[in-house]
This record gives sequence, C-alpha cells and structure tokens, in this order.
Amino acid sequence: MHIVCLIKYTLHIFQLDNHDTTKSFGVVCEKYGLDTATIVRTTAARWRKTMSELRKDPIINRWVIIADERMKRPHDFTAIEESASKDGCPFCPGAEEKTPPEIWAVRKKDTEPNGPGWTVRVVPNKFPALRIEGELDRLGVGMYDRMNGIGAHEVIIETTDHSKMLEDLTVDQILDVYKTYKQRLSDLKGDTRFRYILLFKNHGMLAGASLSHAHSQLIATPVTPKRIAEEMNGAQSYYRYKERCVYCDILREELAQKVRIIYENDSFISFCPFASRFPFEIWVVPKRHDPDFDSADDNELHAFSEAMKATLAKLAGALKKPHYNYVLHTGPARWKRYGYWQTLDLDYHWHVEIMPRLVNVAGFEWGTGFYINPTKPEDAAAFLQETSV
Repeated sequence: MHIVCLIKYTLHIFQLDNHDTTKSFGVVCEKYGLDTATIVRTTAARWRKTMSELRKDPIINRWVIIADERMKRPHDFTAIEESASKDGCPFCPGAEEKTPPEIWAVRKKDTEPNGPGWTVRVVPNKFPALRIEGELDRLGVGMYDRMNGIGAHEVIIETTDHSKMLEDLTVDQILDVYKTYKQRLSDLKGDTRFRYILLFKNHGMLAGASLSHAHSQLIATPVTPKRIAEEMNGAQSYYRYKERCVYCDILREELAQKVRIIYENDSFISFCPFASRFPFEIWVVPKRHDPDFDSADDNELHAFSEAMKATLAKLAGALKKPHYNYVLHTGPARWKRYGYWQTLDLDYHWHVEIMPRLVNVAGFEWGTGFYINPTKPEDAAAFLQETSV
C-alpha cells in the first residue's frame, strides 16, 4: 500500500484534518499513544478489510468481485411474500385434467394415470420451449446455422401438498423426487437427438416461477449448452494439467479449510464456493467422483436428499424463504463422435448450484461476464451454519 494513501486513510478513519498529512499523522500517534508501526498495521488491516477483492473460479477461470464496500448482511435482503392460494392450481390432486397427460408418476397401487393417487408426477410443459415431435433438420442460412426447436420440456410436480416447499417434505418424499429425476434423465439420454438434459428449479416469482406449487423442470436440448460446455472444457483442461478432477480438489480444499461449509454428511457437502457469483450461492457436491447424476444408487440419492433438505431449510430460515434457482449439472448424453467429451469419466463431477435471487444482474455483469457479490462467501457460510433447522 502506498504510504501517502495509508496516511490519508488513517486521517479519514480518525476524522482528522489532512491538509498537513505529516503533522496530522503525528497528532494521531500522540493522541492515541501509538507508535508509528502499530498504527500503520492497524490502519492497513482495516484498509484490507474494506477493500474489494477479485477471486477466480478454478473451473472456468471466471473472475468475480467480492465487494466488501457494498457489504450486505442477511437482514439487508428483503423477503417477498407471495400468495399461497391453491385456487385453480393445475398441480393439485383432482386437477389432473388441467395438465397434459402424465409421462411418469410415483403412485399408490391400483390408481390410474392422470387421476389422484400420485405423490410425484411428471407432465409435459403446457407451453414448451422445445417440442419432442419431429426431426432437427439442421440447415445453413448463409453464414448462420439453424435447426428445428426439437427437445423435451417436462414439469416434475414434487408434492400433492400445495402449501409445502421441497425442504418441508420428509427425506423419503424428497428421495422420490430425485429418483424421478434419475428416471427421466436415463430415459431421455436414450434419444439420439438430445445432447444435454438440464434439471432445474425456479422457486418464487423473482426466480421465474409462474406457479407457487412446488415443482421443478427438465429441458433436453439438441446441443450442449454454452455454460455446461465451459464447465466441462475447464474440468478437462485442469485434468490435463494436473491429472486430477478439479471438483475433487475443490472438495479437498473446502474440507481442509472448513470456512465455507454449510452441511456435511458421509456422501455430500454443501458450501458457498470461493468465487461465489451471488450472495449466499451454494453448491451441493458428492464426495464420490462421478460425472453422472443418474449413476447414483438409492443410498447415495438418500444422502443427497438429506443434504438438499438441510441446505434449503437453512437457506429458508436464514433469509426468510428467499426466491432461488437451482440447477443440476450432470454429464451429457455421450454418443460416439470423435473427440466429443471422451474424458468425462475422469474429469467431470456432477453437482447442484443453488442461486438465491437477492441482487440484480446489471450492465457491468452483462458487459463483462464479471459478477459483483456484496457478501463474502465465508460470512454467508458462517451465518448459514448457525441457522438451526
């Protein structure tokens, strides 16, 4: 730190006239009975504490700004109340005719499809982003490329109880939801038109949910999404350089430092990532290396359900039920194409990213790809750790 800047900052925090920096600095030392070295150390520590910090994501090399000068604590984030009215809800039992015919369901024995008796239900999205019928018909238009909007868009209705959120369910009920995720992933990976299947959850109006009944969604795409490709390419580059999985290295580092962990069981940890893009961003990662969510067995899915329930409950308790998105990043469908994701079994690692919608993404973020996070992940994790569930 430049000495003139340090002296001026010292005068600022002690609210002294800085017209004569040398004289004023001497006044501070004399007034508080401090030697020059002590006051320099004290002031420098405070300077560092309030200075913004850039942190680099080790997977995709994206930088984020941890802006201490804009520091926000949990009480600074305002919760938005939403109506929980079930009037006209198409996801409630007895309203099955309001949705397209179900694709899959966890049901009681001797109950018919498209009627009551289910506990988890999967239906096509009534207003799909992509449609499953048809062929891709890839075409060049001059220098541009296009294809038909072929894919799949499904809704996973997580519970029959309109008033309950995912974290309110029992672990066994959540397990049924994640077993359904696994079934739908395995089924759609068999369609050679699809390259990637994303499972995600929008909770609350700010996160893009149009219905309050607990549900998540699935979209299968005929191309690998850019964000996923960046992650897989980054993991591959890291493995080529170090011959280790970057996610496994992150887990080892988090378990060693123990300053960003929120929850841990035998098979999973949840933590605020070192280079968090958003306040209270959380990752839930399996300890066992595996690129594919649909490879998890029932025991691992049970542990995952425990981890998600605890993590989401802590988030809801700490921030008064914030709106959030979560995404499940898993390995893509692997069809035999030369050079197409051949090393995923070694270098990729499935995980969930939870992103509370607490701040707005604005022009700087769109223009640079940087994110400005006003809450240190270490502070967020400490607060979540202390939140009882």
